[in-house]
Amino acid sequence: MPRGSAELTNARREEIISACEQLYQTMSFKEITLKDIAGATSFTRTSIYNYFQTKEEIFLALMQKEYERWTEALDDITASYTTLSAEAFSSALAQTLEKRGMLLKLLSMNHFDMEENSRPECLRAFKRAYGASIEAVRRCLVRFFPDMDARAQRDFLYAFLPFLYGLYPYTTVSRKQRDAMAEAGLDFVYMSVYDMAHNCIRALLGRQ
Repeated sequence: MPRGSAELTNARREEIISACEQLYQTMSFKEITLKDIAGATSFTRTSIYNYFQTKEEIFLALMQKEYERWTEALDDITASYTTLSAEAFSSALAQTLEKRGMLLKLLSMNHFDMEENSRPECLRAFKRAYGASIEAVRRCLVRFFPDMDARAQRDFLYAFLPFLYGLYPYTTVSRKQRDAMAEAGLDFVYMSVYDMAHNCIRALLGRQ
């Protein structure tokens, strides 16, 4: 790690993560290189190695940031309401996901390779952010569904969290994919992130 203030270190890390985020808007994970990321920052590619050793670590840090943003949105729900019906909560939770398109896109990636190519300290920081988001969802369940016991909370989380990994590819479809679906004769109903998430959450709560 380079010498300097903690503020400078954090600022450099944030600049790298932001550059990666911008590139990922128009390029795929495979296309993006450390050279590309460095080119979108104010310093050299060599300097990036002072903060991240692999491209996967940068993407993991970006996903950590997205989980932190989502956790804030979840905590806003519990702070803003004392009671919510299942319908209202399903809508509120779906809205938080509708605003986290980058998180959903990152979730659709191959996490195994990303985590395997990151140092343990990077992986631990990411897992802490991920765990915080799980606890934020659990806090929502405790607040708005007090009759839901620990087993029911776990069942909800273990169904809802894996569901998130498929939201992006199901709701973000290219023209090429649409054409292939039509030519294959598949009667596929295209839905928004909000609609698909809302339906899933409402169905999971209805099982309780």
